[in-house]
This record gives sequence, C-alpha cells and structure tokens, in this order.
Amino acid sequence: MSEINRPIPPGVSEQDLDAALAAFASAIGDDKVTVDPTALADFVDPYQVAGESTLLPSAATMPATTEDVQEIVRIANEYKVPLWPISRGKNNGYGGAAPWVRGAVMVDFRGMQGIEINEELGYAMVEPGVSWSDLHAAIKAGDHNLVASIVDIGWGGVVSNTLDHGLTYMPYAIDQASHCGFEVVLPSGEVYRTGSGGMENNESWPLYKRGFGPTTTELFMQSNYGIVTKMGYWLMPKPEVYMPLWLQAWDDAQMPAIIDALRELMLDGTIEMRPQLGNTLAIASNITSRAEWYDGVGTMPEEIIEKIAKEFNIGRWMMRFALYGDEAVVDHNFAKLKKRFESIPSVGVMGNKYGADEWETLPDPHERVQIGVPSLDLYKMAGWAGGDDGGHVDFAPVIPMTSRKVAEAQTLMRGMCEDAGLDYLGGFMPINARSTTFVNLIPFDNRNADQVHTAYATAKNMVVEAGRRGFGEYRAHYALSEAVVDQFGFNNHIQRRFNEQLKDAIDPNGIIAPGKSGIWGSRLRGEGYPLA
Repeated sequence: MSEINRPIPPGVSEQDLDAALAAFASAIGDDKVTVDPTALADFVDPYQVAGESTLLPSAATMPATTEDVQEIVRIANEYKVPLWPISRGKNNGYGGAAPWVRGAVMVDFRGMQGIEINEELGYAMVEPGVSWSDLHAAIKAGDHNLVASIVDIGWGGVVSNTLDHGLTYMPYAIDQASHCGFEVVLPSGEVYRTGSGGMENNESWPLYKRGFGPTTTELFMQSNYGIVTKMGYWLMPKPEVYMPLWLQAWDDAQMPAIIDALRELMLDGTIEMRPQLGNTLAIASNITSRAEWYDGVGTMPEEIIEKIAKEFNIGRWMMRFALYGDEAVVDHNFAKLKKRFESIPSVGVMGNKYGADEWETLPDPHERVQIGVPSLDLYKMAGWAGGDDGGHVDFAPVIPMTSRKVAEAQTLMRGMCEDAGLDYLGGFMPINARSTTFVNLIPFDNRNADQVHTAYATAKNMVVEAGRRGFGEYRAHYALSEAVVDQFGFNNHIQRRFNEQLKDAIDPNGIIAPGKSGIWGSRLRGEGYPLA
C-alpha cells in the first residue's frame, strides 16, 4: 500500500496504519473502508490553493451503526491511529471536511441517516449523517405539523452544525437551544448518553437537557472528547402566521443605533428569533459577483458599493428577521418594531404575512430559510471574489450587543480589510438578546495564491486584534484555532489547561480529532503537528 507522499499519521508507522486499515475492514466490512484517492478527495479544505494543503487523510471509514463506530474506536486505540469524524463536511468557511492532522482516518457518517420524529412532543432523534434537507424531507413525508430551525444552506449536517455551535434562525435557535440529549461513543469505545439518557428507558432523554449530577452535554460540543452518534433536536409547531421581515438602512453610521433597538426588542420578547444583518457587499454576494462590478485590485471603491446598494435596492445594511404566531400577536409586534426601528433616520421596515400553504414556494430563499425550508440557493456568496473558484475564510467574534461595542468592532474589522486590500463583507447574527457574533466573511479567488494567503493572514491578525479588545471567536477555521485559543488567557490559560486535562483523562491515546478547537492530547501536544 506504500506510495510516494502517502499521508501517514504522526507517531504511527506505515505498517501499523496498514494493519489498522485491515482491522477496520474486517470489523465493519471492506465496503466501509477506502483508501481510493478519488474518494478521499472529498475530505479536503476546498478553499485552499491547489496543491498547497498538507492536511490530507490516509483513509476513510463509513460506519452504518453505533456498533461500527465502537469497533473503529477500539481499533484506532490499539494502533494509536487518529480519527477525524465528520457529519457532512460542508462547513467550507471553517475548513470543510479536512482533518486537522495529516494522515488521520476519516469517520464519514454518510451511512448513518436515521431520523425518528415525535410529533406529540415536538422533536426528532437524528443520526450524524442527516442533513437539513433530509430532516425537512422527513417532516414533509410524515405530514408533521412541525418545522425545524435550519441553516442557510441545506446540505449541512444537523448534528455537526449543532456540535460546532452553528447558528440557525427560528425561535428555538436562540442560544442554540434546540439540541437535547446526545448518544456518544467515548474514546474508550463505550457508549454514553448525556443527561436523562443515563437512565435505562428514560423517555425524557430528548426532552430534558439535564439528569442527576453534572450536565455533560456541552462537553461534547466543539470538543474532541467523543463521537456523537445520535442527537435529539427540538422542532417547533407550525405557527398560524409567518411574517418574514426586512430592515433597510441607507446610512452606514446608523448600524450602532439599529443594534440598540434590536437588543431592546429581543430583550422584551417582541423579536423571538435570530436576525441576520449584512452590509451591502455581504447581501450582494448572494445575488451577484464582484467581477460584474469591478475588476481592479484592492478594496472595492466606495462609489461602486453605493451603486450596488442602489441598483439592487439593498441599502448599506439590510436585516432579515421574522415574526411567528397568532395573527393578532404578529400584527401587534410588527407595529411595535416598525415604530421603533423607523425612529432611526434612513431606516425602513417591510414584510408580508404567509400561511403554511405558501412557505415552500416563497421566491426568496432567505424567507424560506427562516421558516425551515432548505435549499442550496444561498451558496452563491462563496463565489464573490472568484466565481466557481471563489472561497472565503470566516472570522466571527462574539461581542456585547451594544452600540458602543458594535461601533468599535465595525471600525476595527472594516479597517483591517481595507488595509489588506480585501473587500469588507460584514454582518451580525445575535447569539441571544445580549450578545452577537460579528461575522467577517473574508473572500478570495483560489487561483490567486497571494490573495488567499493575504486573506488568511488578515483573519489571523483579526483574531489577535479582536482578542486585545476582549472579543473571542465563537468557532474557528483550523488555520486560526491556535491563535484563537491563545486569546483565552485568563489565569495563565487555565481554560486550555483544563481542556487538556480532560482530554488526557478521557482519551489517553489522543485518537479522537486531535487538535480540534485547539485541544491536543499529550501524545501530540507541542510536537509541531498543529496546522501541519
């Protein structure tokens, strides 16, 4: 099986890797293990310059059951082969399906797509291969009076997005509240269930997030302490009325005032969902591309941005958001929020009400997303700087949702993009009524190596500069993860040291996703493997 430049995991001999692969095949089936280069081409970062990335897998396993995962973990421990689990591998702005260690063996969950829906209690139990489109299709097939809070692009994984603190938009999305109950294969190979799942036949497992004693669910989010093989996900009853809304602002300087109004309306419950705000270029990236307006180097000129804002009637900032519920309540809340937002100069609010028979056919994919109807229509933004060869790296710190902090972050991020000669595509997605992510989608053309390298260098600089102001990233691309972890330096980096202590206790061989979220087991820690 030897070949030139074959990816071999650190600390593993080629002979042991081959023995592990043979053992995987014997345990779960030859058809569930592959070293075929064509198949392995799926497990890379799609936004890297061709030929530059060294973070390549040595093989992939495709379990069909939790028992298969147990066998994979058992064998990986025996040969100390690192594993890299993925659900769908579509989170391209954060590195896609690429393992964070060269030569890791992928655990690809495309063969685990089980969905069980309980309409009476309003939840689904899903396996890690289930996409948002799969979940929506299952709800429709069962004619359930339910909707799921989803992400913008339907190909992503329900489990993986949840585990990485990914953002969805409907009321249950606030503070990522939809998940309840994990089944986990621990690094020992044992099956563990969080919360009430620790009791045999406890039907409250997907209904009550806790159990008796410490609540461990969050330990398995953005970590490498185990492999989640099943998850409960709460679904919302279909509302009588859905009213997608748009806020439009023509003066960039009014964004801090908009944030103050939004905070007030979320705190008092008028707005009970996650809005999404974007500047002109962030919104335009969904409907056009840079090359259609400007082919020069450096940041797009202000007069071109203004032209785009007017041509598409999107203003300098737009916010998509929505109301759900009984029509009388929706009408009351719309009148209230419209009055508050339109007290700000240059701001207008508009929207229409729809019944359930209209949701699937709404022409605007943004409006479909907010009522749980997935598609791939919003993928176009990835091509802003290079069309089919476009890419982006995302940096999204969490900041207090106040006008002062928003103005500070906005000035910082826009200035750093402009200094680097990169277009500024910025936006806000509140985590809850008190804090918001500030998403910086840093675009580049994959064919332009210098531009790609500049984008990643700028993102890393943003991590450091934001950290100096107390703004920490909510999730990170592998190229930024070590810099992100460095920002959490309270008490001599006690958070990192605590995470490492847990890793060493739970996973002494360091086989599960080494390096994920900057958490390394003792076997690889400090050996230069991060970002190899």
